Parts: sequence; structure tokens; C-alpha cells
Amino acid sequence: MFLTPGKDRRPAARAAGVLRAYAADGVELVVRHDAGPTADLAFVLAHGFTGNSGQPKVRRIARLLSRSGGVLSVDFRGHGDSQGWCTLGHTEVLDVAAVVRLARDLGYRRVVSIGFSMGASVVIRQAYLDRDGPAAVDGVVAVSGPAFWYYRGTPVMRVVHHLVEHAAGRAALRSRGVRLWGGGWPTPPPMPPYEAAAGLAPIPFLVVHGDVDRYFPLDHPRALHRAAQQAGHRAAELWIIPGMGHAEAAIEPATVSAIAQWVQATVTSPDLSSTSPTPGMR
Repeated sequence: MFLTPGKDRRPAARAAGVLRAYAADGVELVVRHDAGPTADLAFVLAHGFTGNSGQPKVRRIARLLSRSGGVLSVDFRGHGDSQGWCTLGHTEVLDVAAVVRLARDLGYRRVVSIGFSMGASVVIRQAYLDRDGPAAVDGVVAVSGPAFWYYRGTPVMRVVHHLVEHAAGRAALRSRGVRLWGGGWPTPPPMPPYEAAAGLAPIPFLVVHGDVDRYFPLDHPRALHRAAQQAGHRAAELWIIPGMGHAEAAIEPATVSAIAQWVQATVTSPDLSSTSPTPGMR
């Protein structure tokens, strides 16, 4: 399953399809691999809460990204066909780390993580926690992600809290394919995403958020970006997308393509200033 790059510029293409990865705590994960044009770049695609790698909205994003690089889309623990129990973004950092290592084993030279909603919080924290290890990433993109844990400030997030905190809600989540651990929100909470964002430098970091997001208002992306900037991160950017709602279901193909162009300009060609269009306002 694991391949080593040689003269073939697309060694990872031969492993396209459904693969397995194993988190550091032994959880078996399902990963869908879409080969890209070369083995120079891979995206690790991390879905949001209640999502999985086979959902049409996630597959659409994977296909768009695969025009620029390989894509490894993970089913988080407790979601889809992966084993384990969902911990609401806590131990999911181990899942992203496992898929980053898988991308390296497949021969990809640069690996960029892109997460949506819960997945956004996970890729930020994983990039910070593993910044000096074998699961280090070359860039991070956080789409529609929270900056703070246990946010209840919008009606839809209060519904999410009700589902998580009550047995009937957890049963409803199981009917949607989410196996949630019984302890509710992890206590003590892990490092909040905005604190992790402050430690990402010099890893290129892009925050993308819609201005009509019903889950997390604009103080979340601004807090992520501000934390990085205040820590002296010169490769952190914020895109506020007019008219965009929340996460995978709301992102337009043009925005996905612009993200891929940003990655190519800032990660695969770091000596160049970014030439990608910014489809929003700072």
C-alpha cells in the first residue's frame, strides 16, 4: 500500500482508491485517495462534524483539489467507515497526523491540510502539535472553523450542544452515522484553536470564512488570524467570502480553486509572492 517515489512523477497514482491508515492510539481509519497531476503536492482533507469522506459535498471538493495535487480524504474516528468514537475534535488530531504520514509514505513531497468546521479546528491543532515531527505539514487551510471551544452563541450551535449533551441527541447522531463517545465535551478542553494558531509560524496559514455563516460568526476567523498575526506570522491570511454560509455545503468551486492556487503560490513556490485571487475581503 505504501510506495516510494522514484523516476515516476506520479508514484502515488497507483494507490488511488480506498486506503487504511492507523492513528497513534490504534484506531483504524478509512482514507479515500484521489491522485493528482504529480506527486509534488497532497491535500489532507478533513471533514466537519457528522461528515465523512464519501459525502457528495466532500467528494466535490476532493475532485476540485485533485486538479492541483493528490487528495487524501479521511473519515474521522466515529464517522463513516472509520473505527473508534468521535471526541468532537480532541483526539481527531491523531487521525490527521496518521493521514499526513500516509501521504508522505505515498511519495508526496509537500502536504497541506485543509479542514472544514470541526475539521478546521483539528488541522490547526495538529499542525501546531506536530510541527517538528514526522507528521509536520507544509501548509494549513481552515475553512469555517471555530476559534474557541464549546461556543453556544448561535441557535444552530445551541442545537449541536443539545445533541452532544443528551442521550436522545447522541442516539439521533448515531442515526446519522456518528458514533459519539459518551462523555460529552472533552474535559479539560484541549488547546483552543486560536492559541494553536499563534504557534503556527512559519507554516503558511489561510483562514477562509463566509460572512453568512450560521454556526460561527466572524469573530472566530478574525480571532484565528489575529492570533497568528500578533505572534509575528507573516504567512497568515484571512479571506472573508461574501455570501458564503458554512463549510463544505456552502463553499463554491471558485473558492476551492482559489485555495488551491494560494497553496501553489505560497507552499509549492514559497519564493514567489502570492498570485492567487483573493475571492473576498480582508
